[in-house]
Amino acid sequence: MERNLKNVLVISFGFFFLFTAYGGLQSLQSSLNSEEGLGVASLSVLYAALILSSMFLPPILIKKLGCKWTIAISMCCYIAFSLGNFYASWYTLIPTSVILGLGGAPLWSAKCTYLTIAGTSYAEKAGKNAEDIINQYFGVFFLVFQSSVWTYLISSLTYLSSHLECCGAYNCLTDTTNTTDSVKPSNSLIYTLLGVYTGDGVLAVLLVIIFLDQIKSDQAETEKEKLDAPSFWSTFLATFRHLKDKRQCLLIPLTMYSGFEQGFLSGDYTKTYVTCALGIQYVGFVMICFAAVNSLCSLLFGKISQFTGRKFLFALVANTASIIALLLWKPHPKQFAVFFVFPALWGLADAVWQTQTNGLYGILFEKHKEAAFANYRLWESLGFVIAYGYSTKLQAYIKLYILLSVLVLSMVTYGAVEYLEARSSPGTPTATKKENGGAHSQETSM
Repeated sequence: MERNLKNVLVISFGFFFLFTAYGGLQSLQSSLNSEEGLGVASLSVLYAALILSSMFLPPILIKKLGCKWTIAISMCCYIAFSLGNFYASWYTLIPTSVILGLGGAPLWSAKCTYLTIAGTSYAEKAGKNAEDIINQYFGVFFLVFQSSVWTYLISSLTYLSSHLECCGAYNCLTDTTNTTDSVKPSNSLIYTLLGVYTGDGVLAVLLVIIFLDQIKSDQAETEKEKLDAPSFWSTFLATFRHLKDKRQCLLIPLTMYSGFEQGFLSGDYTKTYVTCALGIQYVGFVMICFAAVNSLCSLLFGKISQFTGRKFLFALVANTASIIALLLWKPHPKQFAVFFVFPALWGLADAVWQTQTNGLYGILFEKHKEAAFANYRLWESLGFVIAYGYSTKLQAYIKLYILLSVLVLSMVTYGAVEYLEARSSPGTPTATKKENGGAHSQETSM
Protein backbone atom coordinates (compact mmCIF):
# COMPACT_ATOMS: atom_id res chain seq x y z
CA MET A 1 0.00 0.00 0.00
CA GLU A 2 2.82 2.40 0.93
CA ARG A 3 4.50 2.11 -2.47
CA ASN A 4 1.22 2.54 -4.32
CA LEU A 5 0.29 5.53 -2.16
CA LYS A 6 3.68 7.07 -2.87
CA ASN A 7 3.05 6.82 -6.60
CA VAL A 8 -0.46 8.28 -6.22
CA LEU A 9 1.00 11.23 -4.30
CA VAL A 10 3.74 11.76 -6.90
CA ILE A 11 1.15 11.97 -9.67
CA SER A 12 -1.09 14.16 -7.53
CA PHE A 13 1.61 16.70 -6.69
CA GLY A 14 2.92 16.62 -10.25
CA PHE A 15 -0.54 17.65 -11.46
CA PHE A 16 -0.79 20.15 -8.60
CA PHE A 17 2.32 22.03 -9.76
CA LEU A 18 1.50 21.69 -13.45
CA PHE A 19 -2.05 22.99 -13.14
CA THR A 20 -1.14 25.73 -10.71
CA ALA A 21 0.74 27.08 -13.72
CA TYR A 22 -1.78 26.23 -16.42
CA GLY A 23 -4.80 27.24 -14.36
CA GLY A 24 -3.30 30.66 -13.75
CA LEU A 25 -2.60 31.20 -17.43
CA GLN A 26 -6.05 29.96 -18.43
CA SER A 27 -7.91 32.18 -15.96
CA LEU A 28 -5.99 35.30 -17.03
CA GLN A 29 -5.70 34.51 -20.74
CA SER A 30 -8.61 36.65 -21.96
CA SER A 31 -7.37 39.60 -19.89
CA LEU A 32 -3.62 39.35 -20.47
CA ASN A 33 -4.02 38.79 -24.22
CA SER A 34 -7.19 40.70 -25.02
CA GLU A 35 -5.90 42.34 -28.22
CA GLU A 36 -7.94 41.11 -31.19
CA GLY A 37 -9.33 38.33 -29.01
CA LEU A 38 -6.00 36.48 -28.96
CA GLY A 39 -6.52 34.99 -25.49
CA VAL A 40 -9.97 33.59 -26.21
CA ALA A 41 -8.84 32.35 -29.63
CA SER A 42 -5.90 30.49 -28.09
CA LEU A 43 -8.20 28.73 -25.60
CA SER A 44 -10.60 27.78 -28.39
CA VAL A 45 -7.75 26.32 -30.46
CA LEU A 46 -6.44 24.54 -27.36
CA TYR A 47 -9.71 22.72 -26.69
CA ALA A 48 -10.19 21.91 -30.37
CA ALA A 49 -6.74 20.27 -30.39
CA LEU A 50 -7.64 18.48 -27.15
CA ILE A 51 -10.71 16.96 -28.78
CA LEU A 52 -8.66 15.84 -31.78
CA SER A 53 -6.01 14.41 -29.48
CA SER A 54 -8.63 12.49 -27.49
CA MET A 55 -9.77 10.70 -30.63
CA PHE A 56 -6.46 9.07 -31.50
CA LEU A 57 -3.39 9.66 -29.33
CA PRO A 58 -3.97 8.28 -25.78
CA PRO A 59 -4.18 4.53 -26.57
CA ILE A 60 -1.17 4.71 -28.90
CA LEU A 61 1.12 6.65 -26.56
CA ILE A 62 0.17 4.70 -23.45
CA LYS A 63 0.79 1.35 -25.18
CA LYS A 64 4.08 2.50 -26.72
CA LEU A 65 5.54 4.58 -23.86
CA GLY A 66 3.73 3.38 -20.76
CA CYS A 67 1.84 5.61 -18.34
CA LYS A 68 4.89 7.19 -16.68
CA TRP A 69 6.56 8.51 -19.82
CA THR A 70 3.27 9.49 -21.42
CA ILE A 71 2.60 11.69 -18.37
CA ALA A 72 6.11 13.19 -18.39
CA ILE A 73 6.17 13.98 -22.12
CA SER A 74 2.63 15.36 -22.08
CA MET A 75 3.54 17.68 -19.20
CA CYS A 76 6.25 19.19 -21.39
CA CYS A 77 3.48 20.31 -23.78
CA TYR A 78 2.06 22.45 -20.98
CA ILE A 79 5.45 24.03 -20.39
CA ALA A 80 5.55 24.99 -24.07
CA PHE A 81 2.32 26.94 -23.58
CA SER A 82 3.85 28.84 -20.64
CA LEU A 83 6.88 29.71 -22.77
CA GLY A 84 4.64 30.89 -25.60
CA ASN A 85 3.08 33.48 -23.27
CA PHE A 86 6.41 35.25 -22.71
CA TYR A 87 6.03 36.78 -26.16
CA ALA A 88 2.31 36.50 -26.75
CA SER A 89 1.36 36.76 -30.41
CA TRP A 90 -0.62 34.78 -32.96
CA TYR A 91 2.64 33.12 -34.04
CA THR A 92 3.50 31.88 -30.55
CA LEU A 93 0.22 31.28 -28.70
CA ILE A 94 -1.70 29.44 -31.42
CA PRO A 95 1.04 26.84 -32.11
CA THR A 96 1.72 26.31 -28.39
CA SER A 97 -2.03 26.01 -27.77
CA VAL A 98 -2.13 23.23 -30.36
CA ILE A 99 0.84 21.53 -28.67
CA LEU A 100 -0.84 21.73 -25.26
CA GLY A 101 -4.12 20.42 -26.65
CA LEU A 102 -2.39 17.45 -28.27
CA GLY A 103 -0.66 16.62 -24.98
CA GLY A 104 -3.70 17.12 -22.76
CA ALA A 105 -5.66 13.98 -23.62
CA PRO A 106 -2.72 11.54 -23.27
CA LEU A 107 -1.80 13.20 -19.96
CA TRP A 108 -5.20 12.72 -18.35
CA SER A 109 -5.81 9.30 -19.88
CA ALA A 110 -2.42 8.05 -18.65
CA LYS A 111 -3.09 9.43 -15.17
CA CYS A 112 -6.48 7.71 -14.96
CA THR A 113 -5.07 4.47 -16.36
CA TYR A 114 -2.19 4.54 -13.85
CA LEU A 115 -4.50 5.07 -10.86
CA THR A 116 -6.87 2.36 -12.06
CA ILE A 117 -4.11 -0.22 -12.56
CA ALA A 118 -2.52 0.69 -9.21
CA GLY A 119 -5.85 0.41 -7.40
CA THR A 120 -6.81 -2.87 -9.06
CA SER A 121 -3.37 -4.35 -8.41
CA TYR A 122 -3.40 -3.47 -4.72
CA ALA A 123 -6.99 -4.66 -4.28
CA GLU A 124 -6.17 -8.08 -5.73
CA LYS A 125 -3.13 -8.48 -3.47
CA ALA A 126 -4.97 -7.28 -0.36
CA GLY A 127 -8.21 -9.12 -1.13
CA LYS A 128 -10.22 -5.89 -1.16
CA ASN A 129 -12.86 -4.46 -3.47
CA ALA A 130 -11.17 -2.89 -6.50
CA GLU A 131 -13.77 -0.15 -6.83
CA ASP A 132 -13.26 0.99 -3.23
CA ILE A 133 -9.48 1.30 -3.67
CA ILE A 134 -9.78 3.04 -7.05
CA ASN A 135 -12.24 5.56 -5.59
CA GLN A 136 -9.86 6.21 -2.70
CA TYR A 137 -6.97 6.81 -5.08
CA PHE A 138 -9.01 9.23 -7.17
CA GLY A 139 -10.13 10.91 -3.94
CA VAL A 140 -6.52 11.45 -2.86
CA PHE A 141 -5.62 12.72 -6.33
CA PHE A 142 -8.41 15.30 -6.45
CA LEU A 143 -7.72 16.35 -2.85
CA VAL A 144 -4.22 17.42 -3.88
CA PHE A 145 -5.10 18.52 -7.41
CA GLN A 146 -7.95 20.82 -6.36
CA SER A 147 -5.73 22.37 -3.67
CA SER A 148 -3.99 24.52 -6.27
CA VAL A 149 -5.90 27.56 -4.96
CA TRP A 150 -2.88 29.81 -5.51
CA THR A 151 -4.00 30.05 -9.12
CA TYR A 152 -7.19 31.80 -8.09
CA LEU A 153 -5.48 33.96 -5.47
CA ILE A 154 -3.12 35.28 -8.15
CA SER A 155 -6.12 36.07 -10.33
CA SER A 156 -7.65 38.19 -7.57
CA LEU A 157 -4.46 40.05 -6.72
CA THR A 158 -3.51 40.76 -10.33
CA TYR A 159 -6.52 42.92 -11.23
CA LEU A 160 -8.43 45.71 -9.54
CA SER A 161 -11.85 46.92 -10.65
CA SER A 162 -14.94 48.99 -9.84
CA HIS A 163 -18.48 49.42 -11.30
CA LEU A 164 -21.61 47.28 -11.19
CA GLU A 165 -23.46 46.02 -14.25
CA CYS A 166 -26.79 44.29 -14.85
CA CYS A 167 -26.08 41.00 -13.16
CA GLY A 168 -27.50 37.52 -12.59
CA ALA A 169 -29.48 35.09 -14.71
CA TYR A 170 -30.98 37.84 -16.89
CA ASN A 171 -27.69 39.63 -17.44
CA CYS A 172 -26.93 41.96 -20.33
CA LEU A 173 -25.03 40.33 -23.19
CA THR A 174 -21.93 42.43 -22.57
CA ASP A 175 -18.41 41.58 -21.56
CA THR A 176 -18.49 42.63 -17.93
CA THR A 177 -14.82 41.93 -17.59
CA ASN A 178 -14.05 44.77 -19.95
CA THR A 179 -16.43 47.23 -18.30
CA THR A 180 -15.05 47.12 -14.78
CA ASP A 181 -12.13 49.47 -15.32
CA SER A 182 -9.62 46.65 -14.87
CA VAL A 183 -6.01 47.73 -14.74
CA LYS A 184 -3.60 45.48 -16.61
CA PRO A 185 -0.54 44.54 -14.53
CA SER A 186 2.95 45.70 -15.46
CA ASN A 187 5.16 43.70 -17.81
CA SER A 188 7.57 42.94 -14.96
CA LEU A 189 4.76 41.34 -12.94
CA ILE A 190 3.60 39.37 -15.98
CA TYR A 191 7.11 38.05 -16.66
CA THR A 192 7.55 37.15 -12.99
CA LEU A 193 4.30 35.19 -13.03
CA LEU A 194 5.26 33.43 -16.26
CA GLY A 195 8.65 32.55 -14.78
CA VAL A 196 6.99 31.02 -11.72
CA TYR A 197 4.49 29.15 -13.88
CA THR A 198 7.24 27.74 -16.11
CA GLY A 199 9.23 26.69 -13.04
CA ASP A 200 6.17 24.91 -11.64
CA GLY A 201 5.82 22.98 -14.90
CA VAL A 202 9.48 21.93 -14.89
CA LEU A 203 9.17 20.82 -11.25
CA ALA A 204 6.14 18.69 -12.15
CA VAL A 205 8.05 16.92 -14.93
CA LEU A 206 11.05 16.27 -12.66
CA LEU A 207 8.81 14.85 -9.93
CA VAL A 208 7.31 12.33 -12.34
CA ILE A 209 10.59 11.35 -14.00
CA ILE A 210 12.51 10.89 -10.74
CA PHE A 211 9.96 9.51 -8.29
CA LEU A 212 7.15 7.83 -10.26
CA ASP A 213 7.52 4.08 -10.76
CA GLN A 214 6.73 2.62 -14.16
CA ILE A 215 3.61 0.57 -13.59
CA LYS A 216 2.81 -2.82 -15.06
CA SER A 217 -0.66 -4.26 -15.13
CA ASP A 218 -1.13 -7.65 -13.50
CA GLN A 219 -2.64 -8.64 -16.80
CA ALA A 220 0.89 -9.02 -18.16
CA GLU A 221 1.24 -10.02 -21.73
CA THR A 222 2.19 -13.58 -22.46
CA GLU A 223 4.27 -14.39 -25.50
CA LYS A 224 1.12 -15.42 -27.35
CA GLU A 225 -0.60 -12.14 -26.43
CA LYS A 226 2.40 -10.21 -27.70
CA LEU A 227 2.16 -12.01 -31.03
CA ASP A 228 -1.57 -11.32 -31.13
CA ALA A 229 -1.14 -7.67 -30.10
CA PRO A 230 -3.39 -5.24 -31.99
CA SER A 231 -1.93 -3.47 -34.98
CA PHE A 232 -1.10 0.24 -35.04
CA TRP A 233 -4.31 1.10 -36.85
CA SER A 234 -6.36 -1.00 -34.45
CA THR A 235 -4.86 0.91 -31.53
CA PHE A 236 -5.23 4.18 -33.43
CA LEU A 237 -8.97 3.64 -33.78
CA ALA A 238 -9.48 2.13 -30.32
CA THR A 239 -11.24 5.25 -29.01
CA PHE A 240 -13.92 5.00 -31.69
CA ARG A 241 -14.23 1.21 -31.44
CA HIS A 242 -14.93 1.63 -27.75
CA LEU A 243 -18.17 3.41 -28.69
CA LYS A 244 -19.53 -0.02 -29.69
CA ASP A 245 -19.98 -0.56 -25.96
CA LYS A 246 -23.51 0.56 -25.14
CA ARG A 247 -22.45 1.59 -21.64
CA GLN A 248 -19.89 4.03 -23.04
CA CYS A 249 -22.53 5.66 -25.25
CA LEU A 250 -24.89 5.97 -22.30
CA LEU A 251 -22.17 7.67 -20.24
CA ILE A 252 -21.56 10.38 -22.86
CA PRO A 253 -24.14 12.85 -21.40
CA LEU A 254 -22.73 12.42 -17.88
CA THR A 255 -19.18 12.93 -19.13
CA MET A 256 -20.14 16.00 -21.18
CA TYR A 257 -21.98 17.40 -18.17
CA SER A 258 -18.66 17.48 -16.32
CA GLY A 259 -17.39 19.90 -18.95
CA PHE A 260 -20.65 21.90 -18.97
CA GLU A 261 -20.75 22.42 -15.21
CA GLN A 262 -17.08 23.33 -14.87
CA GLY A 263 -17.36 25.66 -17.85
CA PHE A 264 -20.39 27.41 -16.37
CA LEU A 265 -18.75 28.03 -13.01
CA SER A 266 -15.45 29.32 -14.38
CA GLY A 267 -16.82 31.12 -17.42
CA ASP A 268 -20.33 32.31 -16.49
CA TYR A 269 -20.84 32.41 -12.72
CA THR A 270 -17.59 34.29 -12.23
CA LYS A 271 -18.53 36.85 -14.89
CA THR A 272 -22.29 37.39 -14.69
CA TYR A 273 -22.57 37.10 -10.91
CA VAL A 274 -19.24 37.74 -9.17
CA THR A 275 -17.44 40.16 -11.50
CA CYS A 276 -20.66 41.96 -12.31
CA ALA A 277 -21.78 42.59 -8.73
CA LEU A 278 -18.55 42.55 -6.72
CA GLY A 279 -15.76 43.15 -9.25
CA ILE A 280 -13.18 40.98 -10.94
CA GLN A 281 -10.85 41.13 -7.95
CA TYR A 282 -13.22 38.81 -6.04
CA VAL A 283 -13.23 36.06 -8.66
CA GLY A 284 -10.14 34.40 -7.23
CA PHE A 285 -11.45 34.39 -3.68
CA VAL A 286 -14.77 32.89 -4.77
CA MET A 287 -12.96 30.20 -6.74
CA ILE A 288 -10.76 29.46 -3.72
CA CYS A 289 -13.96 28.57 -1.87
CA PHE A 290 -14.91 26.20 -4.71
CA ALA A 291 -11.47 24.59 -4.81
CA ALA A 292 -11.21 24.16 -1.02
CA VAL A 293 -14.60 22.44 -0.70
CA ASN A 294 -13.91 20.39 -3.84
CA SER A 295 -10.56 19.25 -2.49
CA LEU A 296 -11.85 18.17 0.93
CA CYS A 297 -14.98 16.49 -0.46
CA SER A 298 -12.93 14.59 -3.05
CA LEU A 299 -10.99 12.86 -0.28
CA LEU A 300 -14.12 12.35 1.83
CA PHE A 301 -16.20 10.84 -0.97
CA GLY A 302 -13.31 8.64 -2.06
CA LYS A 303 -13.12 7.25 1.47
CA ILE A 304 -16.81 6.73 2.21
CA SER A 305 -17.78 5.34 -1.20
CA GLN A 306 -17.12 1.81 0.06
CA PHE A 307 -19.95 2.29 2.57
CA THR A 308 -22.41 4.37 0.55
CA GLY A 309 -21.85 3.34 -3.06
CA ARG A 310 -21.84 6.01 -5.74
CA LYS A 311 -23.40 9.33 -4.77
CA PHE A 312 -24.52 10.79 -8.09
CA LEU A 313 -27.96 11.47 -6.60
CA PHE A 314 -26.32 13.62 -3.92
CA ALA A 315 -24.52 15.68 -6.56
CA LEU A 316 -27.73 15.89 -8.60
CA VAL A 317 -29.58 17.46 -5.66
CA ALA A 318 -26.76 19.94 -4.93
CA ASN A 319 -26.44 21.04 -8.56
CA THR A 320 -30.20 21.19 -9.17
CA ALA A 321 -30.76 23.31 -6.07
CA SER A 322 -27.93 25.64 -7.10
CA ILE A 323 -29.20 26.03 -10.67
CA ILE A 324 -32.76 26.85 -9.54
CA ALA A 325 -31.47 29.30 -6.94
CA LEU A 326 -29.25 31.02 -9.51
CA LEU A 327 -32.27 31.43 -11.79
CA LEU A 328 -34.16 33.21 -9.01
CA TRP A 329 -31.35 35.15 -7.31
CA LYS A 330 -30.72 38.84 -7.95
CA PRO A 331 -27.09 39.31 -6.87
CA HIS A 332 -26.23 42.37 -4.80
CA PRO A 333 -22.96 43.34 -3.05
CA LYS A 334 -24.74 43.40 0.33
CA GLN A 335 -25.34 39.64 0.00
CA PHE A 336 -21.61 39.05 0.16
CA ALA A 337 -21.70 35.61 1.81
CA VAL A 338 -24.14 34.22 -0.77
CA PHE A 339 -21.53 34.64 -3.52
CA PHE A 340 -19.47 31.97 -1.71
CA VAL A 341 -22.34 29.58 -0.96
CA PHE A 342 -22.89 28.70 -4.62
CA PRO A 343 -19.25 27.77 -5.43
CA ALA A 344 -19.13 25.76 -2.18
CA LEU A 345 -22.16 23.70 -3.25
CA TRP A 346 -20.71 23.47 -6.76
CA GLY A 347 -17.41 22.22 -5.33
CA LEU A 348 -19.22 19.57 -3.31
CA ALA A 349 -21.09 18.33 -6.38
CA ASP A 350 -18.04 18.51 -8.64
CA ALA A 351 -16.10 16.35 -6.18
CA VAL A 352 -18.72 13.65 -6.79
CA TRP A 353 -18.66 14.06 -10.57
CA GLN A 354 -14.85 13.88 -10.73
CA THR A 355 -14.03 11.09 -8.28
CA GLN A 356 -17.01 8.85 -8.95
CA THR A 357 -17.15 9.22 -12.74
CA ASN A 358 -13.43 8.49 -13.08
CA GLY A 359 -13.80 5.53 -10.75
CA LEU A 360 -16.85 4.34 -12.69
CA TYR A 361 -14.89 4.37 -15.96
CA GLY A 362 -12.04 2.47 -14.33
CA ILE A 363 -14.33 -0.25 -13.04
CA LEU A 364 -16.68 -0.65 -16.00
CA PHE A 365 -13.94 -0.66 -18.63
CA GLU A 366 -10.98 -2.22 -16.83
CA LYS A 367 -10.03 -4.28 -19.90
CA HIS A 368 -10.07 -1.20 -22.15
CA LYS A 369 -8.78 1.50 -19.83
CA GLU A 370 -6.83 3.56 -22.37
CA ALA A 371 -9.69 3.80 -24.86
CA ALA A 372 -12.24 4.42 -22.09
CA PHE A 373 -10.35 7.32 -20.52
CA ALA A 374 -9.63 8.74 -23.97
CA ASN A 375 -13.39 8.81 -24.48
CA TYR A 376 -13.80 10.46 -21.09
CA ARG A 377 -11.42 13.26 -22.05
CA LEU A 378 -12.99 13.56 -25.52
CA TRP A 379 -16.56 14.05 -24.32
CA GLU A 380 -15.65 16.18 -21.31
CA SER A 381 -13.61 18.45 -23.59
CA LEU A 382 -16.53 18.68 -25.99
CA GLY A 383 -18.66 19.82 -23.05
CA PHE A 384 -16.10 22.54 -22.30
CA VAL A 385 -16.00 23.66 -25.94
CA ILE A 386 -19.78 23.92 -26.20
CA ALA A 387 -20.03 25.77 -22.87
CA TYR A 388 -17.33 28.26 -23.83
CA GLY A 389 -18.70 28.50 -27.36
CA TYR A 390 -22.11 29.84 -26.35
CA SER A 391 -20.80 31.70 -23.28
CA THR A 392 -20.89 35.14 -24.93
CA LYS A 393 -23.91 34.43 -27.14
CA LEU A 394 -26.62 33.52 -24.62
CA GLN A 395 -27.97 35.06 -21.45
CA ALA A 396 -27.17 33.27 -18.21
CA TYR A 397 -30.72 31.99 -17.63
CA ILE A 398 -30.69 30.15 -20.98
CA LYS A 399 -27.36 28.54 -20.09
CA LEU A 400 -28.76 27.50 -16.72
CA TYR A 401 -31.73 25.80 -18.39
CA ILE A 402 -29.34 24.02 -20.77
CA LEU A 403 -27.23 22.91 -17.81
CA LEU A 404 -30.29 21.60 -15.97
CA SER A 405 -31.49 19.72 -19.06
CA VAL A 406 -28.11 18.03 -19.59
CA LEU A 407 -28.01 17.13 -15.89
CA VAL A 408 -31.40 15.41 -16.03
CA LEU A 409 -30.45 13.57 -19.23
CA SER A 410 -27.17 12.48 -17.60
CA MET A 411 -28.98 10.93 -14.65
CA VAL A 412 -31.41 9.09 -16.94
CA THR A 413 -28.64 7.56 -19.05
CA TYR A 414 -26.53 6.80 -15.97
CA GLY A 415 -29.52 4.98 -14.50
CA ALA A 416 -29.65 2.92 -17.69
CA VAL A 417 -25.99 1.94 -17.17
CA GLU A 418 -26.71 0.80 -13.62
CA TYR A 419 -29.70 -1.17 -14.91
CA LEU A 420 -27.56 -2.93 -17.53
CA GLU A 421 -24.96 -3.79 -14.91
CA ALA A 422 -27.55 -5.09 -12.46
CA ARG A 423 -29.13 -7.19 -15.21
CA SER A 424 -25.78 -8.69 -16.21
CA SER A 425 -25.13 -9.78 -12.61
CA PRO A 426 -28.51 -10.23 -10.88
CA GLY A 427 -28.46 -9.67 -7.13
CA THR A 428 -25.06 -7.98 -7.11
CA PRO A 429 -25.11 -4.19 -6.71
CA THR A 430 -22.88 -2.37 -9.17
CA ALA A 431 -21.27 -0.35 -6.42
CA THR A 432 -19.93 -3.47 -4.76
CA LYS A 433 -18.97 -5.57 -7.74
CA LYS A 434 -15.38 -6.25 -8.56
CA GLU A 435 -14.27 -6.64 -12.12
CA ASN A 436 -12.13 -9.71 -12.42
CA GLY A 437 -12.78 -10.61 -16.00
CA GLY A 438 -16.48 -11.27 -15.47
CA ALA A 439 -19.49 -9.31 -16.62
CA HIS A 440 -17.70 -5.96 -16.44
CA SER A 441 -15.04 -7.00 -18.88
CA GLN A 442 -17.51 -7.92 -21.56
CA GLU A 443 -18.56 -5.25 -24.02
CA THR A 444 -22.26 -4.77 -24.59
CA SER A 445 -22.42 -4.09 -28.29
CA MET A 446 -25.04 -1.81 -29.78
